[in-house]
Amino acid sequence: MSTALVVGGGPNGLAAAICLAAEGVPVTVLEAADEVGGGARSGEAIVPGLLHDHCSAIHPMAVGSPFLGRFDLRRYGLAWRWPEVDCAHPLDGCGAGVLHRSVDDTAAGLGRDGPRWRLAFGYAAEKFDALSEDIMGPLLRWPSHPLMLARFGAPTLLPASTFARLLRTDEGRALFGGVAAHAFRPLHYPMTSAIGMGIIAAGHRHGWAVAEGGSQSITDAMVGLLSDLGGKVETGVRVASAAQLPPADVTLFDLAPGAVAAILGDRLPRRISRAFTRFRRAPGAFKVDFAVEGGVPWTNPDAGRAGTVHLAGTYAELAAAEREIHAGRMPERPFVLVGQQYLADPQRSVGDTHPVWSYAHVPHGYAGDATEAIIAQIERFAPGFRERVVGLAVRSTTQLAAYNPNFAGGDIMTGAKDIRQLTFGPRVTLAPYALGVPGMYICSAATPPGPGAHGMCGANAARLALAHLGAQP
Repeated sequence: MSTALVVGGGPNGLAAAICLAAEGVPVTVLEAADEVGGGARSGEAIVPGLLHDHCSAIHPMAVGSPFLGRFDLRRYGLAWRWPEVDCAHPLDGCGAGVLHRSVDDTAAGLGRDGPRWRLAFGYAAEKFDALSEDIMGPLLRWPSHPLMLARFGAPTLLPASTFARLLRTDEGRALFGGVAAHAFRPLHYPMTSAIGMGIIAAGHRHGWAVAEGGSQSITDAMVGLLSDLGGKVETGVRVASAAQLPPADVTLFDLAPGAVAAILGDRLPRRISRAFTRFRRAPGAFKVDFAVEGGVPWTNPDAGRAGTVHLAGTYAELAAAEREIHAGRMPERPFVLVGQQYLADPQRSVGDTHPVWSYAHVPHGYAGDATEAIIAQIERFAPGFRERVVGLAVRSTTQLAAYNPNFAGGDIMTGAKDIRQLTFGPRVTLAPYALGVPGMYICSAATPPGPGAHGMCGANAARLALAHLGAQP
């Protein structure tokens, strides 16, 4: 009987293992940490009972994931919860760009930009489930819905700065720019509209949901399913060389490309090893969790109802901050993302003390302390916030890398999402999951479609592994 090995137990590694086990392939997952989950883990950090997501927190791309849709994880305790408002981007004063799950509600709040927002996202949201069959896999292949993909995909080639100029209001430009900035790229670069448009379209279709009980619930549900399918998980097992790999017919790596190259050494074809060791990393994240009594006192009331709040001021300020971090300089006012998951999932709070999740975009490997810059950005739009903080927990770029080695330098994207790497993955190829070694594949967020708890990188790689097993005599 064929056997499979998965090295790395993040959402993609677990997804790959589940897809293999569902086809009757005995599979073992080896995880270096003491618990699986990668970025999809949660726990107490400040106040007993106060629940914080360690990294991945808001899941617009996961709710409608074809992988998660295939397996009914509700049987294993996974439940989605939605805030009243998906995302708010406040401006100085009382204004804000406000993203609702409904395209029409979002457009209604954007005034003159309403018709253009509806034109940009109405069709994509309506057709997103069909579109996801194409955008949640390798981009360079014949699509299942070519005309639909062409209509959605053409604007994604634009720089976010060009798309933003199509909007007329400060609120509309800032709202789109904040979502596009999830790519950790200067917004004047080509294809920086792609991630923003994908997230917005997914959100308008499925909402910016959180997992009830924390993102750990996604991991726990996947582990429960894998166990029922006969798969095994071994934690505390760090693989540093090919000699440590147990025999298996197929091996998949939920690791960054550099780590794969280090493990396989001379077994990896030279051209692939060279591409993996030259893999470009993204800027970093500097994370701070807060325990906040009474919640954040936002000036804008919609921010107080939003699961996610983007803090950067105007589009021009946001674009300048992203240029700075890409150049290796720490801006005085970085782009800060704030998560208020407890609004959708109140069990995360303890009485009137609430967990507030945040991180700032910082240069790759930033060695300084961005805590005060994050607090200052929140204070800018929520005067009095500092006085409500009863505790905080910091995770620097170095600590993020220690928590998850795939996040080297604080790079929670597992690689820069520039044109080449967004299109191809770790190397220029039509087979982004293949390693050039028969039966070996990479399935981390370095491969298409990229970061998130959607599991599609693992599912896509597992499909190739299953085809390889089926082709064996």
